[in-house]
Amino acid sequence: MEMPEQPRSRRQTRAAILTHLLQSGGSFRPPLAKAVRLSEASLSRILFDLKAEGLIEEIRRPAPYIGGPTGLVSLDGSVALAALELTGQWLSVGVGSLSGELRYIERVSLPAKPTTDSVGRAFREALTLLRDWTRRRRVRLAQIGITIPGLGRLSELGNPIIPCDVEDIGDMLGGMFANVPVEFTNSVVAHAIFHRCRTENYPFSGAHLFVFVGQGVAGAWMDDPIEADALQPVELGHMVFEADGPRCRCGHHGCVEAYTSLPALAELLGVPEPELLRLGCDWVSTIPISARVRQELRHRLYRLGLAIGNTLNVKPCHGVAISGWPSLLGGDDRKALVDGVDASLLGGRKHAQASLAFVPPSNGNDPQAALAFAAFCLACRGGMPAASTEAA
Repeated sequence: MEMPEQPRSRRQTRAAILTHLLQSGGSFRPPLAKAVRLSEASLSRILFDLKAEGLIEEIRRPAPYIGGPTGLVSLDGSVALAALELTGQWLSVGVGSLSGELRYIERVSLPAKPTTDSVGRAFREALTLLRDWTRRRRVRLAQIGITIPGLGRLSELGNPIIPCDVEDIGDMLGGMFANVPVEFTNSVVAHAIFHRCRTENYPFSGAHLFVFVGQGVAGAWMDDPIEADALQPVELGHMVFEADGPRCRCGHHGCVEAYTSLPALAELLGVPEPELLRLGCDWVSTIPISARVRQELRHRLYRLGLAIGNTLNVKPCHGVAISGWPSLLGGDDRKALVDGVDASLLGGRKHAQASLAFVPPSNGNDPQAALAFAAFCLACRGGMPAASTEAA
């Protein structure tokens, strides 16, 4: 016997509608009502409010079948969001729409060895550029999303990857954008949201593990977006395989990140990291790989697979989406990663019954991931003021 569903608050109901529109890109009313478990009458009342608040729009489109609906509901393109994305080379700042279209972008360079002070100065410069641009164009921001590599509950004031003081940055934002909701997140969470909302035919809709292989190696548990703590970062890249292995930027030696991150890949391929970043997805067809290097590459992918399998030991789930440079490789190379997952004692595909899927890399698209995160934050609070707790 199925248990009755728990009643949803007004925020959760609005969030269900907005997140579905964010992930689908738009929907006709009947399938939208079914997706968010509302009657069409109840949906119509909420859509009326969302439209009056300037969060959605409804345009006439040819019916999907004879006699079908002709009003396509989508997010309003006039809503403006700000995004700041911190990477190893620079801090990107931009303004865009709920659909992901960027209207403005700037990049503030970071020094080769950033410090808390230098990163703080970069944020101040980026926020000043953002404030001046929005003032000149009289743009009213609905949300600001900020992504920081390695950010976690225990590292908000002492980030182990790129040093920065989140509390100080929050104070800057409070002074320049006092009435705009602001949210920080780990970069991997933002990339997971970007793929879930922007990647066509994304392979999973329910709970799953997202793994991102870029400057670092990390994961995020993806669950129902309208629930609190639905997206949790997982620093699986810092599992240690060899205590005397290469030094990782976290301070340990022999982490899986030290073998499989983009800097480690560049070293293995014998090319400067900036050149690898410049080539983007084309490196896989541009840089020749000898038999010896390919064997080592597969060995490292196998270790990455083990790390993923060990993560599934802790929290089994039925899907793993892998993004980053491994997704560019051919099937024979990918198989080494899959074999590593399967070799995990309890977390492989057989024991965890998990499906693996590779999705395109999103490295170098900053601040698109932060923009997707900002849109997600606005949708998850139902478009309501950040402090609102109004019930249904």
